[in-house]
Amino acid sequence: MKRILFITILCIAQLSYAQNKDNRGYKVSVNEQVPDLSFSLMDGTKITSENLKGKVVVLQFTASWCGVCRKEMPHLETEVWQRFKDEDFILIGIDLKEDVEKVKKFIKQTKVTYPFTIDSDGSLFEKFTLPKAGVTRNIVLNKQGKIIFLSRLYEPKEFQEMIDVIESELHPK
Repeated sequence: MKRILFITILCIAQLSYAQNKDNRGYKVSVNEQVPDLSFSLMDGTKITSENLKGKVVVLQFTASWCGVCRKEMPHLETEVWQRFKDEDFILIGIDLKEDVEKVKKFIKQTKVTYPFTIDSDGSLFEKFTLPKAGVTRNIVLNKQGKIIFLSRLYEPKEFQEMIDVIESELHPK
C-alpha cells in the first residue's frame, strides 16, 4: 500500500512539474538557441533552423481538438500574421499528431492563411516541452534563432506582450 501511495505522489509531482508556473511545461527557456529543426510545410517547403535565421519566427503548436487553440487562431491570423507577413517574419502553425485531412479541415474552419506543418509523431513538440505538456503554445525566435518569448494558452495580455516582442524585434528603436 505504501508503494502505491508513493508512486501516486511521484506521478502527481511529475505532472505538477510539467505544468508549473515557472516552466509552464517547457524544457526550453528564453535566450536559448532554438533546438535543431527540420520539417516540411504542408505545401512541401523545407524548413530548418538554419533557413529560419534572418526572420522573426513564431512557432504555434496547436490541434483541432483544442478549444483554446481555436480561440487564439483568429487573433494570430489578424493581429500577427496579417500585420507582419510582408516583413522578415514567418508564423508556422504546427498541428500535433493529426492526419492531413483533419488538419486541412481545421485550417479551413479557423480561416487561417499562415503556413502549417503536421507534427505527426510529436517529435517537434517534444523538442520544446516536457512530457505530458499541453498544447496551445507560441514560441517566438529572433533573427539569430534565439528563443525570445514563450507563451502558454491564450490570455489577451500575454498575447499582446508577444506582439510587442515581435514588433520590437522587427523594428528596433
